[in-house]
Amino acid sequence: MTQPANKWKVWCLLLVLVASWPAFGQAPGGFRGGNGLKVGDGRLHLTFDFETRYDSAAGYFPPAGNTDPTVVSDKLSGEALMHIRPGLRLEIPGSTLALDLKGYADYVHYTGLFTPGSTNTSHLEAMADLNVAYNREAPIGVELGDHFQRSDQTRNAAVGAGVLSLYNELRLSVPVRPGGGAFEVTPQLAWGTELFKASGALPPVGCGGPTCDPAQVSSFDYNDLRAGVNARWRFLPKTAVLADAQFNVRSYVHGGTPGAMLLHAKAGLAGLVTPKIAVTATAGWGQDFGSAGGGSLIAQLEASYLMSQTATLKAGYARTLEPVASLGLFRDDRGYVEAQALLGGKLTVRGASSFDYLSFQGTRRDTLFKLDVGPQYQFERWLLLGAGYLLGIRTSSESGTGINYSRHEGYVRVTVTY
Repeated sequence: MTQPANKWKVWCLLLVLVASWPAFGQAPGGFRGGNGLKVGDGRLHLTFDFETRYDSAAGYFPPAGNTDPTVVSDKLSGEALMHIRPGLRLEIPGSTLALDLKGYADYVHYTGLFTPGSTNTSHLEAMADLNVAYNREAPIGVELGDHFQRSDQTRNAAVGAGVLSLYNELRLSVPVRPGGGAFEVTPQLAWGTELFKASGALPPVGCGGPTCDPAQVSSFDYNDLRAGVNARWRFLPKTAVLADAQFNVRSYVHGGTPGAMLLHAKAGLAGLVTPKIAVTATAGWGQDFGSAGGGSLIAQLEASYLMSQTATLKAGYARTLEPVASLGLFRDDRGYVEAQALLGGKLTVRGASSFDYLSFQGTRRDTLFKLDVGPQYQFERWLLLGAGYLLGIRTSSESGTGINYSRHEGYVRVTVTY
């Protein structure tokens, strides 16, 4: 059952935060503009997001009228959530050494308004992104970065709803720009890991696979070592030749799936077709040299159209080949379109849609459709209000509610930046 006393405490806290926002956004000396705190030659900005959201497929919760605390429904249920998200952004520019750090902690509170018992799945999410660049404008530079994220949006295409992911990737690149920068080659090395757990503590009734069972979803945990090199040669002022090669070594923490040794190699062109139309076209091959084997054509074709100085439209198609636990490899054929416009200098209207056809080794086939639309309005330099609607439809040749569902989400978000 939900706990009314806890709900009132949360709402009272949020009312206090809302009342204090104007003061929080006020910079010293009465100047409102999100100036931040001076750190050397850079600035430290504090941020705070508050978001209310309804999610029609928020998770697996106890069924209505349930009296057994060990029973969880096998159907995804809707719920109202609150995101309380304090964060920061540190920017220190420089030609010799530059640093960019951004991150936030996100407490996701399941209110229990629509599905009693969902409050037990409230949890903490987080994101941190660090980039350090040395000698960015020199013939040889060094870039070091790290990306950390805990979220219910996993990178694993085989896992469905109701799963949390803990992901971290450390990367190193060395851009080399001989002869003034028309030609650039960048060796890269990255190490990543991702760990999974179900968002609830109990397996849903009727669940028989790792997409929803807490005892099995950890079988997807993996380590990933990636080495590669990409090159760009600008042989015309607005046109360049692209080439990219990467070798990916994937191993699974708990075994059960043979590791992958996947080579990606592709090349193509990028440039302006007209002053308002930019096109990128690449093609190549992906091949697994591990025990699972398998290969496929990989490609991307993308066009961007500058409708005006404040409005853009982008559309494209991409085919990728990636490893995945339990199923070996999968190919993703993805079409997408995105549009954004700034109206009156304050109102931004955006929309994005994509369709993915996932072909796994074996007989499993999945489709994913996503739609994301909404406006946001900049009331002040420090105060932003946004809203949106998201639609997600996933179908699979395999059974299971975690990979067969329709998901409707609507949200309102307020962002304050100091």
